[in-house]
Formats: sequence, C-alpha cells, structure tokens
Amino acid sequence: MEQKKLDRINYLSRESKVRELTAEEKEEQTALRNEYRRSVLGSLTSHLENTYIVEKDGTAHKVRRKNGGN
Repeated sequence: MEQKKLDRINYLSRESKVRELTAEEKEEQTALRNEYRRSVLGSLTSHLENTYIVEKDGTAHKVRRKNGGN
C-alpha cells in the first residue's frame, strides 16, 4: 500500500478523535482500511506460501493450509 494512503488513514483516524467525520470521510476511511487489510492479508499469505518447516532430520515440509480453512 502506498505511503500516501497510509498517511491518509492515520490523518482520518486522528481527526475522528477530535471531531465527527463527514459521511464522505467515513466512507473513505472504511475503503482505505479495507484496502489496508487486503494488503496485509496478501503479504501474510505470500510469506506463508514460501515457508517451510525443517525437521530435526533435515527434511523440509511446506506449510499448508488446514482443511476447512478460509
């Protein structure tokens, strides 16, 4: 996510503590937060897809999603 968008999220958060955000600002805040969540989830998923567990005997097993997971 771009630093400009992260700065805007932080600005809106600070402003919401000082005053009531307008309807447009609330919508923007929600959209930016959702984009941030997707970005973090994508990054985490990418890291986990490239993660291996190495056993004591040296064998490596790729981390896999459990059955029934989202």
